[in-house]
Amino acid sequence: MTALAPASPRLVRASWASQTGQVFRRWIIGTWRQVWGPAMSLLQPVIWIVLFGQVYSALGALPVFGDGGYIGYLVPGILMMTVLYSGAWAGTGYIDDIGSGVMDQLLSAPLSRSAIVTGQLLQQLVINVLQSAVVLGIGALAGASYPGGVGGILLALVAASLLATVFCCASSAVALITRNQVALIGLSQLIVLPATFLSTTMMPATLLPEWVQAVARWNPMTWAVELGRAGLDGTLFDDSADAGRLLLEGAGLVLLAALAFAWTVRSIRAYQRSL
Repeated sequence: MTALAPASPRLVRASWASQTGQVFRRWIIGTWRQVWGPAMSLLQPVIWIVLFGQVYSALGALPVFGDGGYIGYLVPGILMMTVLYSGAWAGTGYIDDIGSGVMDQLLSAPLSRSAIVTGQLLQQLVINVLQSAVVLGIGALAGASYPGGVGGILLALVAASLLATVFCCASSAVALITRNQVALIGLSQLIVLPATFLSTTMMPATLLPEWVQAVARWNPMTWAVELGRAGLDGTLFDDSADAGRLLLEGAGLVLLAALAFAWTVRSIRAYQRSL
């Protein structure tokens, strides 16, 4: 009588959430080991708040800036600038992985492509939220106040996270397509400054030239800045027309974030097919 061979254990693929968590853990450990990078990136918002807050402090007397003065107006813009600049560099991590062969190893593993993208995106969002909290604290020390309270701060952080998602995913997609650090840096620099200054980051739309107003109206940076500003000021529902416009801008950010995420997933699959 022959003995039956033991059945080989069946491999069970980890859930999507578990895969995402493992990718996130890998990226967050790397960040912890090189924490000076995110820390140094906070020097720029400090300089902007101090420099612009002092140079243009006299503008705070204009009625358009309200009771918070120019510092109160500036801080939400600097908040969005911080996540914009940070997000624009997110793709460099993928380029490093491509150069070191880590990306090829990830793609040969039983990992969902969307989990690879989501894990890295979550790491970027965690960093952005922490940076945003620091920027708001610096703004408060510089004299800004946040009448919107905790709810307004949360709304500003949500707006910042949506903007970060758009630019993190776009940067990652460009990195996967070009696979070139110089190309990514050049394109990022080409986008971030116009996106900042062709918006209401520094000045209200009423003080901008008409052509800049027209561009700013369709600039996602403006959408995020205005949402964050309305939340921090506690003025989101002061005017029904403004509230409707802000809700549309928020919906626009959600749509752009979803499209950018889909673009990154598609780009990583295209990269795999090219191997």
